[in-house]
Amino acid sequence: MAGGITQTEYWNGEVGTRWARNQAVLDAMFLPLTEALFARTPLAPGDTVLDIGCGAGATTLEAARRVGPGGTVTGADISAPLLAVARDRAAAEVARTAPIRFVEADVGTADLGPFDGILSRFGVMFFPDSAGAFANIRRMLKPGGRLTFLCWRTLPENHWVSVPRDAVLPLLPEPPPPPQPDTPGPFRFADPDPLVALLRDAGFAGVTCDALDRDIVVGQGETDTAATAAATHVSLNLGPSSHLVREAAPDLRARAEAAVAAALARHAAGGAVRLRAACWLVQAG
Repeated sequence: MAGGITQTEYWNGEVGTRWARNQAVLDAMFLPLTEALFARTPLAPGDTVLDIGCGAGATTLEAARRVGPGGTVTGADISAPLLAVARDRAAAEVARTAPIRFVEADVGTADLGPFDGILSRFGVMFFPDSAGAFANIRRMLKPGGRLTFLCWRTLPENHWVSVPRDAVLPLLPEPPPPPQPDTPGPFRFADPDPLVALLRDAGFAGVTCDALDRDIVVGQGETDTAATAAATHVSLNLGPSSHLVREAAPDLRARAEAAVAAALARHAAGGAVRLRAACWLVQAG
């Protein structure tokens, strides 16, 4: 992380608070990906389930609905602000779902199992030690259980990131440094071959890695102009490129907002800005 900040510090600071405040926006944006994840996640009534990087709890709640009152679901995250939102949401649904527990824990080292199924929507790319984390996750999986998760493919394939990013980059005094190999970040597992090898080395078998593409709604409104404004807000405040202008001077921030809005307006139609999201859907046992 920039300035030597740890993942725990990052997700318990201003970023975690901002994501918690915008939970409904993010859940709506990622809904097509969440649906695809659960379409492939083998959950049965009565299962015990772990949700890695559960954030504000959308995927944990969906798992709890699927396994029913006879199962149990654990949502784990390192962000206290996001977990606070998750607990509030779960309290309103407790009568219709499996019992849920939310734990503030690093799944890379914590012992939370065992589980029939383990899932994650974009929560496995941020471990400081991926090899050790996946080995620990494997130890928490019961015999015959499956790990199912989503991770991002390359940045250029993810237009919801690349379109606003490409609009901002020409305005910056100098380009951002490229990420160091095998460091925590959203596109850490864009190359599937090292990921598959990593899982096999951790003791997983039957590893599959399938490409998944969905158009996601980055912003919506009563008009295309309102949708563009909403998408610009998401891109510059919540998306992976938001750090590029988060602490920029007001004039640069204003120019960035104008450039991003112009780029996103070209994708607005029917009161929504839709852009492609490109993921890997990974399974292993």
